[in-house]
Amino acid sequence: MASFSWPSPGASTIVSAGLDRSVASYACSPDGKTLYLLAEDAGHERLYSVPASGGPTRSLTDTPTGVYTNLTIPAKSASPLLLANWESAIHPAEIVRIDPSGDGHVSLTDFNRERAGEIDWQPPREFWFTSKAGRRIHNMVVLPPAFDEHAKYPLLVLIHGGPHNMWRDQFLLRWNYHLLAEPGFVLLLTNYTGSTGFGERFAQDIQGDPLAGCGREVNEAADEAVRQFPFIDGSRMAAAGASYGGHLTNWLQATTTRYRCLISHAGLINLESQWGTSDTIYSREVNNGGPVWEQGRVWREQNPARHAQNFKTPMLLSVGENDFRVPLNQTLENWSYLQRLRIPSRLIVWPDENHWIQKGENSRYFYQEVYSWLKKYLQN
Repeated sequence: MASFSWPSPGASTIVSAGLDRSVASYACSPDGKTLYLLAEDAGHERLYSVPASGGPTRSLTDTPTGVYTNLTIPAKSASPLLLANWESAIHPAEIVRIDPSGDGHVSLTDFNRERAGEIDWQPPREFWFTSKAGRRIHNMVVLPPAFDEHAKYPLLVLIHGGPHNMWRDQFLLRWNYHLLAEPGFVLLLTNYTGSTGFGERFAQDIQGDPLAGCGREVNEAADEAVRQFPFIDGSRMAAAGASYGGHLTNWLQATTTRYRCLISHAGLINLESQWGTSDTIYSREVNNGGPVWEQGRVWREQNPARHAQNFKTPMLLSVGENDFRVPLNQTLENWSYLQRLRIPSRLIVWPDENHWIQKGENSRYFYQEVYSWLKKYLQN
């Protein structure tokens, strides 16, 4: 965070120099002396404070579950009154009052408590491992309903988009963990290199290695999950993702046959044609080490389309016609490779969706198709 003088801004003053995390929201104490911050940290969003004039940043919560969002402080309160949303993967968002001394929070609303308490779900289990490249990688495992510790379950490796994003202990709609686990799957959520919430260097280390390194970490995470959790059946695994998660799913198609099936929504298949048709170009050049016409190493070596001879895994493809981030041409090109190679595949095009599937009935249909695809290849 930075501050400027008012009303004549000059040079900025860095306020939170000691915090190697991206600030999501902040609020000022009524006396103007303290800033309270929310920032992503290893699958959570936590509360910090820092003097408004700058100085050491102090962590105020070490919440083992959930995330805080939308922090606000009433300007006319006699003392700091910290209000925010709190939610977790098994607790839809409620309004809470956070104790600034670090003693947790008090719920002010309970809109969802009764219904959430009727659902058979468990909080994600978190684990870390050190990749072969020497990086510490954070993961979460989500369990299906009626979970039996002594049974064996197929594994769905779910890959987040971004890449500058993070799987969080949060209630999501687009990829709802427990909806995906409901048919009897265990989910693996890996915060691969490039994820936020693990420091600036970790987020930037994806530059120059946009797919291969992350793909290895996803595969290593699957191996580690099978090793750590006896209830996972390592012979029945699938992988899925959207946006950058779709990019990585397509990279897995090009580089491994360990997964029985794959699901890719809005994923690029060709670095070069994606560069020319997407609404973002410069960031792709940064990640890939230069413009496409220079044909640097990444453009040549980490382009899934250049490895189409390796494609073998059955694949479900999905895309919105109004997607300008990863345009329709990418999925159609992928479909052409799969059909030409006679790989079992299915294509869904959403005429009325963009980069996300936002309409309720479309989402319902999407989940039904995902269930059907996964059951076909995993439940036998």
